[in-house]
Amino acid sequence: MADIPTLCTFTSVDSHYSIKSASAVLGIGADNCFNIPTDRVGKMIPEALEAKIVECKRDGLHPFFVCATAGTTVYGAWDPIPQIADICEKHNIWLHVDAAWGGGLLLSPEHRYRLNGIERANSVTWNPHKLMGALLQCSATLIRQDGLLFQTNQMSADYLFQQDKPYDVSFDTGDKAMQCGRHNDTFKLWLMWKSKGMTGYAKQINRLMDLAAYFTAKIKQTPGYEMVVEDPEYLNICFWYVPPSLRGFDPAEKKARLEKIAPKIKAKMMERGTTMVGYQPDKDRPNFFRMIISNQAITREDLDFLIEEIITIGKDL
Repeated sequence: MADIPTLCTFTSVDSHYSIKSASAVLGIGADNCFNIPTDRVGKMIPEALEAKIVECKRDGLHPFFVCATAGTTVYGAWDPIPQIADICEKHNIWLHVDAAWGGGLLLSPEHRYRLNGIERANSVTWNPHKLMGALLQCSATLIRQDGLLFQTNQMSADYLFQQDKPYDVSFDTGDKAMQCGRHNDTFKLWLMWKSKGMTGYAKQINRLMDLAAYFTAKIKQTPGYEMVVEDPEYLNICFWYVPPSLRGFDPAEKKARLEKIAPKIKAKMMERGTTMVGYQPDKDRPNFFRMIISNQAITREDLDFLIEEIITIGKDL
């Protein structure tokens, strides 16, 4: 690493922690992975990205990699890929799209527009074990440049990847990846796809999106519930439940007390053995629930139950 310029990377402040972790592991350094601000719904701000790229160049760093997120972990936000792609082309920077969570929407003709611009990426991460429901682990990294994986990973271990086999050795994938023995991940995906087909997956994904819309509308109409992001664009529904005892408080006092509500409700749900829903704070926002609707077995009745269960547990807090 000492023989090349000081590299730096860029990703949104709401992106997955693995981007910064990879920068540390590769020797680029976590401090050289810059978090770009997001707007009120969690999308990367393109103008802030370009300003940071220009600043890094001025400081003698070498910008080489930008990660755009398609479906952020918390809010399910979609970074504006076309605008980010324009910036990457202008500055000759590799564009990676982290579609680990959101990539499955490409299988839905009705919803795939949210990934417009992904075809301009140099690389894409996609996790079928998330939206598509494959068993853990099932992950893919797609690279635009033909042959690049082979050029960068080839170790030519002749005890494994002999070149005189009686079939086309270009089908050997072992020398195209760092992980030698993980290629059976692909079989899970192939088997599921053969079973459901494009039509089956489109129906599955559209149904989940419909359930998310149903759940959002229901909690907006139910007293005590407040949305963190008013109109979610994906399957992440983030919300607070405000018990009756807090509804008359001034905003500052309410916010301080609300921080403790979600953890208490979750603890009680776990004691009762009824549901498991994550919660978390974010920046200046107190702890809120983050409901992810990705299990294909979920029904409207399940969602109705969750709403009432939270009310039942929270009424005396």
